[in-house]
Order: sequence, then structure tokens, then C-alpha cells
Amino acid sequence: MNQNLREVLMPLAIFGGLGTSLYFFTKVLTEYILKKKMIEKGYVNEDTQAIFKRHADENKYGALKWGLIIFFGGLALIIMEYIPTSPESPLPYGLLAFFISFGFLIYYFIVKRESDK
Repeated sequence: MNQNLREVLMPLAIFGGLGTSLYFFTKVLTEYILKKKMIEKGYVNEDTQAIFKRHADENKYGALKWGLIIFFGGLALIIMEYIPTSPESPLPYGLLAFFISFGFLIYYFIVKRESDK
């Protein structure tokens, strides 16, 4: 990779990852605090409980999805360590994309099988 491009992309990747992590952490924390205050104030009835439950059911397999995607991405990186390639070769990108999409397809079929039950 070109050194100038690396000097630009590295800080962007670091700050982007940090900003994204901070955003999701703040989102989860504020949702928790909001739900806790609603329960303490007594604003929770059947309607709001249904909203909370529906929101929880929508993300039932979220951890499975990200676990499979990260697992297969890591597996691709391990395999790439043992395959000799030139620096200009697109093979590492293709292998990483293939394994990540394979992990996502496994997640899709697991969720589809569970929803058909």
C-alpha cells in the first residue's frame, strides 16, 4: 500500500472505529437508562411492555450474527497467513469477503430454520 495512503487511512480507521464504538455504547446506555426511568415512574403498561418485547425479539440473534461474521473473518485472516501471495494480489480481499459472506449465510440459514419452526 502506498505510504501516503496509509498515513491518511490509518487515522481515519482508528477514529472511525473509536467513534462507532462510542456511538453504540452511548446508544445502549441511554436506552437502558430510559427504560429504567420509565419503569421507576410507573409509565410501563401492557403497550410499552409490548414495545420493549418486540424490540428485544427483533435482535434475538444479533450476537450470533456478529459472532459468526467475526469468526469467519478471523479464520480467513489465519488462512491468508499461510498462503503466499504478492502484495498486489487481490486474493486476500476475495478470501476475506468470501469467508465473511459464508459466515453471514450460515447465520441466515440458522435464523430462517428457527423462524420456520
